[in-house]
Amino acid sequence: MIPKGLLKQSVLFLILSCCAAEARESGYAGSDSCTGCHEKEAAQWAGSHHALAWTEPSPDTVIGDFDASVFRHDGMIAEFRQSEGKYSILVTERDGQITNYPVHSVAGIAPLQQYLLETEPGRLQSFDVVWDAEKLQWYHLYPDQDLPPDDGLHWSGPYKTWNARCAECHATGYRRNYGLRTGSYASTQVEIGVGCEACHGPAASHVTWAEQGGDDADMGLSVALGAGNTRDDIEICAACHSRRESLGQGLPLPGTSFDDAFTLALLRPGLYHADGQILDEVYVYGSFLQSRMYNRGVGCMDCHDPHGAELKAEGNAVCTQCHSPAGNPRFQTLGTGDYDSPAHHRHIEGSAGSQCKNCHMAERTYMGIDARSDHSFRVPRPDLAAETGAPDTCTNCHSDKASDWAAGVLEEWFPNSSRRGAHFGQTFAKARQNPAAVATELEAIARDPEQPSVVRATALSLMQPLSTPDMATKTVGLLGASDPLIRSAAVALQRAAPVKQRAARLLPALTDPILSVRIAAAKQMFDIAPDQLSPGVGAALRQALADWQGSLATRMDFPETHLVLGGMALAVRNTPAARAAFGQVVQMDPQRSDAWAMLVRIAQATEGASAARSVLRSALKHVPEDPELNRLAAELAR
Repeated sequence: MIPKGLLKQSVLFLILSCCAAEARESGYAGSDSCTGCHEKEAAQWAGSHHALAWTEPSPDTVIGDFDASVFRHDGMIAEFRQSEGKYSILVTERDGQITNYPVHSVAGIAPLQQYLLETEPGRLQSFDVVWDAEKLQWYHLYPDQDLPPDDGLHWSGPYKTWNARCAECHATGYRRNYGLRTGSYASTQVEIGVGCEACHGPAASHVTWAEQGGDDADMGLSVALGAGNTRDDIEICAACHSRRESLGQGLPLPGTSFDDAFTLALLRPGLYHADGQILDEVYVYGSFLQSRMYNRGVGCMDCHDPHGAELKAEGNAVCTQCHSPAGNPRFQTLGTGDYDSPAHHRHIEGSAGSQCKNCHMAERTYMGIDARSDHSFRVPRPDLAAETGAPDTCTNCHSDKASDWAAGVLEEWFPNSSRRGAHFGQTFAKARQNPAAVATELEAIARDPEQPSVVRATALSLMQPLSTPDMATKTVGLLGASDPLIRSAAVALQRAAPVKQRAARLLPALTDPILSVRIAAAKQMFDIAPDQLSPGVGAALRQALADWQGSLATRMDFPETHLVLGGMALAVRNTPAARAAFGQVVQMDPQRSDAWAMLVRIAQATEGASAARSVLRSALKHVPEDPELNRLAAELAR
């Protein structure tokens, strides 16, 4: 529940705070410029999770107990204090270091609220002790982690830096502005919180248009939301509601193609179960792309109010907007029927089993208490559980039963169902163990136009370890697929092709209109010597490499970026650059054992065993239990 105090109209002006002059100079007008004409929408938005995604600390926004409350965890002590309207957290770390941090700002409102601390000028870190808005108590986000202060995953480490990892989706017009030489941030934003222009685009021209009477058809916005371009609308939401790698500085202007700004995380282990069900935090888009609803033109705003960020109806009513005897004229292929009845759900009215989402949108809980629904809208398949290792919604509730029991019940209830055929998850589960055993099946999935694009692209990614010249030839046609997600995934299989064939085949990808495809092609060709390329291909490659380098340059505060740079340097035999890059990785995150291992090998190759042992001693101080480093230690001890 959002506290009632946050819903009052006065809070609208609190969360609209921004510098109007600066905003107008950058093409932004600020959300407060929208309220005069759009009062209803502004009022809905004011108390929403979007508006309250990032706020200044005040009695209206802080809901945690700062009345000298204390929280202890694994040797760390956090004391929450308030004095004269100012909030602070006195942190005693495991190593005894004591620091009093003023609360810089507040993230979120429900089901939890997190607090941002400025650990050095400009650098904001998200503190791991957060407030449970329902139970009204402090809790630790990662209670099972045992992290020293120098660990990259410690709240003060690089993976918890708000500027780098979170802010762009909690602000409007955000720019990270990281200085590699100084290691500091000079981040800016038009306003904190997800304001009107985060979705509608900079509105200064629109305000001018309105002030001049609004007669011109061009309303002065970068995108027209709700104008019938459902997939374009979805991609505006997907910019934040997705697990992805950003390819640029901050969020792109609304209306930019998703694939021109991001690389979507595919259905890989650790993120998704083999059958595509959500596992880690993947923020909806990757699962929604798997759904029949997405394929039939359903969009986010069919179920969610875009301004209040709430469902358009409660309970099953949000589903029966379409899934009912009357149907929905927008979706002509939708079968009609009474789905909200025991004849369909086979459970007692009003019970948990009668709720559509409990069978078709399995929940997983993240951040300790934040339950999120799988948006692939799948038919329950307990018959696949043993084969895929994925959970099933039936035994989520019937925890005393097994999946084969649930499969038998569904077979009895729906004996002639067409929804129990072969599933890509069966192949993906096997491919995760041994892709060679299902190479033919993976290729068939990749080619199947009836499969969702994210599934086809995942099949191609699972084929990469098997890449051969023959496979590169077989899959060359997918380089011309209509969906850039498939084109990007198909590019990697050309790595095994002879250089001249690879260059010829990937030339269109190097000049693709979509940035993620161009970068994918550059990754497969950057190590080819210029004298092996024709002038045309060479020019295209140089431009694609510039695109890739420009993208990497926006993420120099990520240890992962320097790991990539180190790999690139090794591929072109630039050992000093590789050493510098891997050194930067362990400086940012001393627990990155993969980078330490590379530094040990480089030292051994360039300076001998004694230098390698010296690097190894440093590595083992930070990650003493790492198997690879201990293997190297045994090897160097001989």
